Amino acid sequence: FSGVCGDEFSILRSPQSVVFRDGSWPIPGERIPDVAALSMGFSVEDDLSWPGLAVGDLFHRPRATVLVTVKGVDKLTLPTKGISYPIENAVPFSLDSVASAIHTLFSEETPVVLQLAPSEERVYMVGKANSVFEDLSVTLRQLRNRLFQNNSILSSLPPNSLSRNNEVDLLFLSELQVLHDIASLLSRHKHLAKDHSPDLYSLELAGLEEVGKRYGEDSQQFKDASRILVDFVQKFADEMFTLYSGNAVVEMVTVKAFNSPLVRKTRSILQSSQSEMENPYNLAYQYNYNYSVVFNIILWMMIALALAVIVISYNLWNMDPGYDSIIYRMTNQKIRMD
Repeated sequence: FSGVCGDEFSILRSPQSVVFRDGSWPIPGERIPDVAALSMGFSVEDDLSWPGLAVGDLFHRPRATVLVTVKGVDKLTLPTKGISYPIENAVPFSLDSVASAIHTLFSEETPVVLQLAPSEERVYMVGKANSVFEDLSVTLRQLRNRLFQNNSILSSLPPNSLSRNNEVDLLFLSELQVLHDIASLLSRHKHLAKDHSPDLYSLELAGLEEVGKRYGEDSQQFKDASRILVDFVQKFADEMFTLYSGNAVVEMVTVKAFNSPLVRKTRSILQSSQSEMENPYNLAYQYNYNYSVVFNIILWMMIALALAVIVISYNLWNMDPGYDSIIYRMTNQKIRMD
C-alpha cells in the first residue's frame, strides 16, 4: 500500500458487540469517520471494504464513541494492549457526519455530542452536552486559569521537565486538564450514559506537537510530555469505558502531520452563529425521514380546509334568510308584534 506511514488508528476499548479484528490492515485516513459510524450501527454512503471491522451484534450497539486525535507523534504505546492499524494517506477528517446522523435520528432524546479542539478554541456541542459541559474550560484563557486552581492536575503530575511559565507547556497541560474535566463532569451525570441514545466525543490534542516544535523531539521535555500523555489518555479511556458500563468504543488516532490543512465544519466558540457550507451547484438540501410525514399532514389539512370553505360558502349562498336564519325570524316576529 502506498502512502502508509507510521501513523496509527488504535482501538483502546471496545464492547463485545463491536468486533475489531487484529491485523495489519491499513485504513484510509478519510474512512476513519465511516468506521466510527459503522461501529455505532449507522449506514455510510460508500461501502467500506476494510477487513478490520467485522459484523457485530446489530441489536446491541455501543452507547458512545470516543475518539482522541493526537498530533505530533505517529505512535503511542499504552499500558493496556489494544488493536492498532496503520493509516494510509493521513488526511484531515472530522466526525461531523456521525454527529449529524446522531442529531437527526435521536433529536428528541437529546444525545451528548461533544467535539473539541482546545488549541484552536474550537468546540461544538449538541443536545445535553450544553448542560453537562457548561462549566468546561474551552478558551485558552479559561484553560490557563483552570490549571492554577486547587483541584487541577498540576498537583498530581509526576516529576517532569515541563515549565509552568511557558505557553507551549501550559497548552499541553491544559489539554490534559480537559480530558480530566470531561470524565469528571460526566461522572456527575451518570444517568446520561445509561439512556438509549448514542453519544459522541471527538477530541483533538495538539499540545504534544507544539512541545516537539519548541524543544525538539529528542528533548527531555518531549519525552516527559509523551509519557504523561500516555498515562492520561489511558486513564481517560478507562474512565469513559467504565462510565458507560463497558458499552463504549474508545479510539485513538496518532498522526505525525496531516497531508493538507485541516478544514472543519464545526463552529468556533468566538462566532455567534454556525457558518453554512457553500453550495456552488445550488442543490436542494437532503430530506430526512420526517419529510413525508410532515408533507402529508400539511397536504391533507389544506385539502380539508379548502373543502370546508367551499361547503360553507355554497350553503351561505343558497340560504333563505327568512327561514334558515334565526336572526331574521326573530326580527320579523318583533316587527309583527309592534
